[in-house]
Amino acid sequence: MRIVQFVPAGKGGSPRVGIATAEGILDPAATWEKGRGPFPPDPITLLSSGEARRHCEMLLGDPSRAQTHGASEVALLSPLLRPNSVRDFYAFEEHVRRARAKRGLDVPEEWYQFPAFYFSNHSAIFGPGQAVPAPPHTQELDFELEIACVIGRPGRDIPTEDAHAYIAGYCIMNDWSARDIQRLEMRVGLGPAKGKDFATSIGPALVTPDEIAGARDGKGYDLEMEARRNGRLLARGNWSAIHWSFEEMIAWASRSVWLYPGDLLGSGTMGGGSILEIGPEAAGGWLRPGDRIDLAVSGLGLLTNHLIEGS
Repeated sequence: MRIVQFVPAGKGGSPRVGIATAEGILDPAATWEKGRGPFPPDPITLLSSGEARRHCEMLLGDPSRAQTHGASEVALLSPLLRPNSVRDFYAFEEHVRRARAKRGLDVPEEWYQFPAFYFSNHSAIFGPGQAVPAPPHTQELDFELEIACVIGRPGRDIPTEDAHAYIAGYCIMNDWSARDIQRLEMRVGLGPAKGKDFATSIGPALVTPDEIAGARDGKGYDLEMEARRNGRLLARGNWSAIHWSFEEMIAWASRSVWLYPGDLLGSGTMGGGSILEIGPEAAGGWLRPGDRIDLAVSGLGLLTNHLIEGS
């Protein structure tokens, strides 16, 4: 399934869970029998409810029984409005190599020993189509083309070979970055923090693993990834180039700690998927208010955001 959260376009109201199809957005709550209790209010709760999941699968099998909204009739929100936590990894070797080369550094030997990550801000989440305020304290605003997985069940000390069962789904992720602030923080030996904590975009849907299972290729999936700025192609790559699998990331992240449903794990930037690697001269400068960034991953959809003046 491709699970979204939405509100009626121009009307607002409480977020609703929907299922994205080629025909539009199925509204499973609209045909949910009242005697069953309230329909799950978010994708993670839906996936953990066998009854609600079967209801959605029934509607997908017979769309004539569903209430369907056209794309123009809804405003999509982030598939997770507020993740429990956000861990962002550093899993594409090409990105590590190219980014560090900008500072005259090689890939450290330790990078090959474990999938490193940092914690980002789970309270600064943006969904598809939402405007992202550009922080006024940066002159080097950047995007990062990433994939994220969402944890669907609790676990601790999860073996790599079992970790696939803990993945509720995948989505596209944009880890917005203030490179000048990040650079200062990293010189201190801590961070990134203020260079990253102002915005993370995810969406447009939470795509369950069965939807893309046929594209599995090594530690990733044979799915094309690309980034565009104001319609201009800036980067293209493939998920299959990832060095650390999400299963390996989950195993490392869960060492001696619990992971819970709704935790978000980002892959880190695809090789070439940022202005830091492309170079501001080739990319048309660092990002600025008015820019639109489109991130696309085959099988996961298109995540679009535009930048506005921040305060």
